[in-house]
Amino acid sequence: MKNPFSKKLFIVISLILLLIIMTIPVMSASVQAPVNLGTASSFAVIAASTITNTGTTQIGGTAGGNIGLHPGTIFTGQTSATISGSVNLADAVALTAKNDLQVAYNDAIGRTPTDRIGTELGGTIIKPGVYDSADGTFQLTGTLTLDGEGNPNAVFIFKTASTLITASGSNIVLINGATSCNTYWVVGSSATLGTNSSFVGQLMAQASITANTGATVQGKLLALTGAVTLDTNTITNDICVFTPVVTTEGATVSPTEATIPTTVAPTTAASTTEAQTTVAPTTEVSTTETLPTTTAIAAVTTETSSEGEEVIPVLPQTGQTSSLVFYIIGSTITLSGYLLLKVKK
Repeated sequence: MKNPFSKKLFIVISLILLLIIMTIPVMSASVQAPVNLGTASSFAVIAASTITNTGTTQIGGTAGGNIGLHPGTIFTGQTSATISGSVNLADAVALTAKNDLQVAYNDAIGRTPTDRIGTELGGTIIKPGVYDSADGTFQLTGTLTLDGEGNPNAVFIFKTASTLITASGSNIVLINGATSCNTYWVVGSSATLGTNSSFVGQLMAQASITANTGATVQGKLLALTGAVTLDTNTITNDICVFTPVVTTEGATVSPTEATIPTTVAPTTAASTTEAQTTVAPTTEVSTTETLPTTTAIAAVTTETSSEGEEVIPVLPQTGQTSSLVFYIIGSTITLSGYLLLKVKK
């Protein structure tokens, strides 16, 4: 004979699981974590073979104006450049930064594109995401606008199998929270920045980078295997000042804590262990913390309420990172530290 109580319990639990899944926010495919540059983040310029400078190039910024060259040793025109950081030629510091750059390059080039766009970027408005082009190159004539859509942690990654070429006088505009810190250009061969152009982002090239006369860079010029050529340029490698992120719990967190897709747990949320041992079944512990998609309902045992009715507490499994479950008495559903199924005897 089938147990009607078990069937009812199965139906109720199934409905609860469905409700939980429906309330979990869907993450857009365009949401990306920043690319970790490691020690290379304090370097405005990194090259492998040589660095050549012509004219009064200015290199600095709050994130660091360091110069790195490895295994090459020749920095031509160094005395004509104003450099705020250290110059590291074929030393251990330059090698470490170059190795970290390689890791960052591999990460960025390995990201799955969220969209394929045209080769010409001029006159377009791009939203956060990972982009490539059909012919494996990018060029910029005119103005490219990067729209952060109000997210100070928005990440833009542009991948080319071959070259990146910007025209003379071209520029990149950042709006709605977009930053140079989280804009990455991953170039399969070489990059060329046009005369008097204005470039934004972390430019990582597999081979060489040439910045023509008067080109300005808000970010970095990082070449893995070739040379970096400069000519009366201004390179500003700044730390970005992010707008604090306010969670749904009202807490203000730093950009590192708030970086998507990392979930920030409210500091007042009870742990799973606390929910099982110290929270009474009739005490609600409300929270708006997002549940993991793998949340499972643990085995249950019955209890008897003060009214003489059978009550079934359903608790999170030990080790779950969230204590959020539902509190159900009769037909009422409340966010709480327990799930109670009230069943008439």
